[in-house]
Amino acid sequence: MARKYFGTDGIRGKVGEPPITADFLLKLGWAAGKVFANDNHDFVLVGKDTRISGYMFESALEAGLTAAGVDTRLLGPMPTPAIAYLTRTLRAKAGIVISASHNPYYDNGVKFFSVQGTKLPDEIERQIEDYLDLPMTTVASARLGKAKRLSDAPGRYIEFCKASVPTKLDFGAMKIIVDCANGATYHVAPPVFSEVGAEVIAMAVEPDGLNINHDCGATKPAKLAAAVLAHQADVGIALDGDGDRLIMVDHKGEVVDGDEIIYIIAKAKLAAGQMKGPVVGTLMTNLGMEHALKQLNIPLLRAKVGDRYVMEMLQEHDGVLGGESSGHIICLDKTTTGDGIIAALLVLAEMQTSGRSLHELKSGMSKYPQVLINIKTSGKIDLDNHPVIKAAMASAERQLGEAGRVLLRASGTEPLIRVMVEGKDQEQVEKLALDLSESVKQAIGA
Repeated sequence: MARKYFGTDGIRGKVGEPPITADFLLKLGWAAGKVFANDNHDFVLVGKDTRISGYMFESALEAGLTAAGVDTRLLGPMPTPAIAYLTRTLRAKAGIVISASHNPYYDNGVKFFSVQGTKLPDEIERQIEDYLDLPMTTVASARLGKAKRLSDAPGRYIEFCKASVPTKLDFGAMKIIVDCANGATYHVAPPVFSEVGAEVIAMAVEPDGLNINHDCGATKPAKLAAAVLAHQADVGIALDGDGDRLIMVDHKGEVVDGDEIIYIIAKAKLAAGQMKGPVVGTLMTNLGMEHALKQLNIPLLRAKVGDRYVMEMLQEHDGVLGGESSGHIICLDKTTTGDGIIAALLVLAEMQTSGRSLHELKSGMSKYPQVLINIKTSGKIDLDNHPVIKAAMASAERQLGEAGRVLLRASGTEPLIRVMVEGKDQEQVEKLALDLSESVKQAIGA
């Protein structure tokens, strides 16, 4: 049975438009509370990123959970992977994250973690949705939940991140620029990297509720690249608004994406005898990564786009490393979800261990030219069966032959259709992507 509200990454949308409204979040808190409540007064963690609507939705969720008889521990602004970690180590019944990740400030959303620090199973999400269709009630006053602030959450997570790399490594010679996207990592990422010994210059660490992801962070690394060159830094680290994405910049100012980062980590794990199972990418993973991993005798499996699908495939095939070109990188031997800080530390550790720059480490992989065009849409369309789109897809695939790929899909988190064309010839790829995009626009009336 299809879920009514939950998508690939929780519930997300524009603030003030259903379902991202205060009254819905109140009801969602209550519905989740009814699923997680028991007689032991177990607690649920609630954290958020730095967008202004987080204050409103934090209060609404707290009220709903309280009405259902569930205690709440409020974390304040914390990265999504930190909330996953704390849910697991504090043995909370669940963790709730108020965030729209890399989206603009006027969007927001809610996602859940289980007591194991992983995304909720579909059946639990469906149970929550079942309660959303029922009238909201309040438990007897003596059974109401209580809320407390957990003041030591940042310190707990900082220590966890530092422990992911060996203490014997000395990062004292490294100059690092960290772009926190004015998001949830603003108060934890700079201390992590400085406390392992690096010289740290912090960017985008002054959130005002409106500037999260604005012209900064993992989705907009241009300013970071300029800063790396200006400060002659060894490396730049760009995180997104909730800290589960990582994009890096080498000392030459060149952007290093998620595929290249995964390749670097995979090669390092292989050399250390820690590589296990296949690497799991997605339909968007660059062909260049697939070929580079093949040279290392590491198989690549492709999941649907979305970190939950990467996670499912990793668990199914007993793997430890996977992720997306966009920078979601999952290191299951270190943590239970995508974590930008952890992934960055693993790359820094390999730089230090090998004595090679990030530019050198990424050189083992040659990316195929890839063009991605986003098309705004106001509704759903059957991309697989529309005659105009099918004909345009078939034409592009014929022209590419076996030397490239075409991918057309609806975004799971935004009202967009994504057109991706990949091949050996940049000019051909750009032309085919533009032609296909025009066909899609014609088909949907955009």
